Amino acid sequence: MDTIASLFSFITTPVSWVIVQFHSLYGAIFGPDTGWAWGLSIVSLVILIRICLIPLFVKQIKATRAMQTLQPEMKKIQERYKNDRQRQSEEMMKLYKETGTNPLSSCLPILAQSPFFFALYHVLNSIASNDTIGVINDRLLESAQKAHIFGAPLAAKFTDSSSKVEALGSSITDVRVVTAIMIVLMSLSQFYTQRQLMTKNVDTTVKTPFMQQQKMLMYVFPVIFAVFGINFPVGVLVYWLTTNVWTMGQQMYVIHNNPTPGSKAQSAYLERLHKHVTLRGKVSRRRDRAIVKAIVAKGRDRNEYERKFINGLSKAGLVAQADGTVVKSEATTVVESEDGTTATTAVKRQQPKRQPKAKRQATPPKPAGGGEKTSLTKSDEPGDDTSTGSTGKSPSKSSGARSRAQSGQRKGPQRPKSPSKK
Repeated sequence: MDTIASLFSFITTPVSWVIVQFHSLYGAIFGPDTGWAWGLSIVSLVILIRICLIPLFVKQIKATRAMQTLQPEMKKIQERYKNDRQRQSEEMMKLYKETGTNPLSSCLPILAQSPFFFALYHVLNSIASNDTIGVINDRLLESAQKAHIFGAPLAAKFTDSSSKVEALGSSITDVRVVTAIMIVLMSLSQFYTQRQLMTKNVDTTVKTPFMQQQKMLMYVFPVIFAVFGINFPVGVLVYWLTTNVWTMGQQMYVIHNNPTPGSKAQSAYLERLHKHVTLRGKVSRRRDRAIVKAIVAKGRDRNEYERKFINGLSKAGLVAQADGTVVKSEATTVVESEDGTTATTAVKRQQPKRQPKAKRQATPPKPAGGGEKTSLTKSDEPGDDTSTGSTGKSPSKSSGARSRAQSGQRKGPQRPKSPSKK
């Protein structure tokens, strides 16, 4: 570990300078020789580094999701060219180039953070060896050696001997208890971070080897931290525990607000978004509008949770637009109850009632002349001599002709019936 740390000695001066600046700030509050001043300086260093690495963390999320999407295509390439490793590698690189995916992007935060980690390890190891390093002079070296966190010196390790620990002003029991607790917390935080990533933020509709690899790393990483943790100084354990807690909180924030499509986290997120939209009738936050816009753009390619979200909006009388907003459907109306609450109900289209056939045939058509009587219209008034006509014929004949015409009998010569056989 000392050899690896020495490779990053070029960055020890900036790291030691940042620690000294934070120490001067916290030393004025808690005292320059206290463990709080030096411990909070290391915690502040972690926070500063992680804030600078947020853009890389965003790239890591995008790269991880892109790799999850490409896993089925990668599996097809591996099966197609399983006997030709060179062609397989060429097709893989071609796929990465076409999709703009970089497999190393998921490792960028760890790779970018490693120089600061080894530089801090080199600084704390020099303090334990009573050697000045970077901007830490003899006065600051003596102050750092006096600093204890819960009775354990910053430069002490779990594997240190009793004589070395007593030289730092502590006991072997205090050092091992403190370091053991910090190693356990460090491993548990790493395990929980990987577990919530696998159980909540993974597309459950696609089963790929990538998921198996992540599941394996979920158990491997905590063991690695536990093995190497016994060789870390207390100050480095403070650094690594802080960065694990930061990663866990950062991962929880991403899962809660920007989940992977098809994951359980997306189902929970869309349920919360549906309640919020139906309650207020609009999408308030810009991040939510971006997600609704992406769902609308997918069309038929939506997954189960996204289709359920769109259908839920339709039942509530809302329609998602292409720009991520929602509007009220034209086929809905707002009904207000007696207690003042409003509810959205669908308006049914009124269909005209169809009259029965007998009633349609019995109802005579209205005259075109604005109600004037014609010769075919029967008068209901008594004494009206128009019913007999000018020829004086009986009204029964004319009414019989009208009844035959209404019943659909054909006029003209009828076809003679064939004689019946005896």
